[in-house]
Amino acid sequence: MEKLSWDLLTEVHGRWQAELIKSMLNANEIEVELFQESAGQNYAYPTIIGEFARVQLFVPNSKLELAKQLLEISQKGSHVD
Repeated sequence: MEKLSWDLLTEVHGRWQAELIKSMLNANEIEVELFQESAGQNYAYPTIIGEFARVQLFVPNSKLELAKQLLEISQKGSHVD
């Protein structure tokens, strides 16, 4: 059984943005794992921090280059010049 190795694709601020990228990559048959920092008890506003916390997106290393290309294409398409 082959063990998957995962590489960091990108890091975004906000779970909603990470979920959008994950959906796009899943639609292109690329698995995605999300890693999000949790807000600690020392924060005054944990819901705000949690909502906009950094989220890292990891993909299998065999799909990293394709995922980078798809992410770049999707980001170009979302900007109006």
